[in-house]
Amino acid sequence: MLWLEDNWPQSTPFLAVFSVAILLAFRSKMEPALFLIWLQTPVYFLHQSEEYIFPGGFLAYFNTHVLGSDQPDFPLTKTTALWINVPVIFIGFPVSAILAMQFGVAVGLWTAYFSIINAASHVGMFFRNGYNPGFAVSLSLNIPVGGFALWYEVSNGLASMQAHIIGLAIALGVQGGLMVYGFLVLKPKIS
Repeated sequence: MLWLEDNWPQSTPFLAVFSVAILLAFRSKMEPALFLIWLQTPVYFLHQSEEYIFPGGFLAYFNTHVLGSDQPDFPLTKTTALWINVPVIFIGFPVSAILAMQFGVAVGLWTAYFSIINAASHVGMFFRNGYNPGFAVSLSLNIPVGGFALWYEVSNGLASMQAHIIGLAIALGVQGGLMVYGFLVLKPKIS
């Protein structure tokens, strides 16, 4: 388990390239709306690459700048980072895209909303503390690709307003859960 905690981020650049290659190979067999839902996954792998590999340092940044810890590896740990990122991005995003293939793109809308909302938190951290790992991909890919996906879905009437509200609520719930965990569970551990 320790090996996985230390090394899961190293898979993200490979997974980003591999998943884009697979998506491009099957692009002609996929509706554009579904392609845009699937595209959220490699975009987010690139986001994680910036956070944890190049330049990396998200744990230390979050612990010291956001939570106010004097320890770069506490209270947010490698173990916690693994159990946050893998279920949401490595499992939740692809499973939602698979379900969107079976039941319609509305099932995957939350991934685009989450990509934008989480990216907005990086932009907010930038205005408060300057550059943070994840900011560049947030600004250059997460927000534009997520925004384009949502624009495409809306402009082509591919999902109901109710589906968008549910997708937004799920994304806000996931991001809100992460923030609650950070500020109500992790931050009190500092004192």
